[in-house]
Amino acid sequence: QVQLVESGGGLVQAGGSLRLSCAASGSTSSINDMGWYRQAPGKQRELVAVVSRVGNTNYADSVKGRFTISRDNAKNTVNLQMNSLKPEDTAVYYCNAIRYGYEYWGQGTQVTVSS
Repeated sequence: QVQLVESGGGLVQAGGSLRLSCAASGSTSSINDMGWYRQAPGKQRELVAVVSRVGNTNYADSVKGRFTISRDNAKNTVNLQMNSLKPEDTAVYYCNAIRYGYEYWGQGTQVTVSS
């Protein structure tokens, strides 16, 4: 019903910046929260940031002050601006959306931060 496609991942040096984007398509009406999760090798998936349809945001403590999540309801997109990147930010980043209580996931995009 809802398809999510991430873009913007890549390789960056520590201290650099990346901007991730996620485009939703299909049955995009009534999408509530949208967010970004990440999973590093050998670690559990964790919530990075979430934004409600009206723009309320929450962040993991590890990214507060460095990452900014935003969404454009008209364009059905959610973005994650990542600044002051650290090697520990290296992970596959997944876009997430909730519609009528059902969770949808993107395919993931790799972010690698070198020392």
